[in-house]
Amino acid sequence: MIFRFCLYGFLKNQRYFEPFMMLFLLGNGNSFATVGILVGFREFCINATNIPAGAIADLYGRRRCMIFSFLAYMISFIIFGFAADKLPYLFAAVFFFGIGEAFREGTHKSMIFTWLRLNNRISEKTKVYGITRSWSKIGSAVSIPIATAIALITDQLNVLFFAALIPYTIGFISLCTYPKELDGSPECGGSIKGVFIHMWQTVRDSIKLKGLRRLMTESMGFEGFFDVVKDYVQPMLKTMALGIPVLLSLSDDRRGIVLIGIAYIIFHLGSAWSSRKAHQLSEKFGGEDQASRFLWWCVAGIYLTMLPCLAWEFYYPVIGIFFMLYMMQSAWRPLIISRFDAYSPDTHGTSVLSVESQAQTFAKMIIAPLLGLAIDLLSGTGGASSGKFWPIAAVGMVISTYMALSAPKPSVKTK
Repeated sequence: MIFRFCLYGFLKNQRYFEPFMMLFLLGNGNSFATVGILVGFREFCINATNIPAGAIADLYGRRRCMIFSFLAYMISFIIFGFAADKLPYLFAAVFFFGIGEAFREGTHKSMIFTWLRLNNRISEKTKVYGITRSWSKIGSAVSIPIATAIALITDQLNVLFFAALIPYTIGFISLCTYPKELDGSPECGGSIKGVFIHMWQTVRDSIKLKGLRRLMTESMGFEGFFDVVKDYVQPMLKTMALGIPVLLSLSDDRRGIVLIGIAYIIFHLGSAWSSRKAHQLSEKFGGEDQASRFLWWCVAGIYLTMLPCLAWEFYYPVIGIFFMLYMMQSAWRPLIISRFDAYSPDTHGTSVLSVESQAQTFAKMIIAPLLGLAIDLLSGTGGASSGKFWPIAAVGMVISTYMALSAPKPSVKTK
């Protein structure tokens, strides 16, 4: 099953549109503020359905929810591909994408941990999840040259959404053949009342238990903020491409696509390596809590270094700094997933991770439009000119420093 878990991650990340999503949206006449609103709407859709989706997965079957998730993704890709220049349809596409995210996030991770428990290998959770996550990153790296080639050949970024339908169809078929025991062990008969009771129990514990509250806050600060800012590297790379005296035979847009593609290949390969090594950080620092605190300090230093570069519009080192952020995030994710599992009984595993995902999306729903608006105001035009991205580093530095300073002393946690 580990091979199939890795295959899922590989196929799931064949999102050929992802490296160019910001350019795709901006290229259709949208401002940074409009893009921020679209991102905020996506996160609202995820936020509104995440906890119910987690409860449904725990009570009705995780495999079934994963299948539904992939169907929602494919509907979203079709709408994006056919209606790229129509804002109302973009909102519809974002809605289905958000539904797909809500039913996927946390569900497959819970299936992995269920399989580890059934096979008496739960002590390997950080290592195994790190391996499966590394294949997700390898999948992302493989998708980049494919996406770049499609974008250059067709000169139409919307074609990338149609291309993504192929691996997602294969992933859909693979999920349909997962063993039924990975659906989990439902606690009740699956009634609507049972779903709401399950939701209430999970939300109550997430608020009541101090350790879970802390993990939710960390997830919002690290993953929530990172997911918002990571795409801002695209317009920076495009700006850099104009100043590099190579590939001069290509148009400015095509040079930007090539440079973005190369950068994202490096980002994802580095992330794959980092994810595989996450368990070594845990071993070196004596546990996931201590390793996570170390990473918070590393991220604070990264944002501090990034701040003057963005303020002075010196983008070349910023790309290397973003690479370090990708490495930190890929090492941090297996650690916090293992920390969540320490608080989660198997019957509530997906629901707890759904609450975590909802906490992330709530943070992104607030951060994305405000950050986009701040960048638009600093640029003065709402366009894609340079010299406006320093709030990314300023906010990131404040968040990471606070998290590092407020980290609790190591303690033994039990379920």
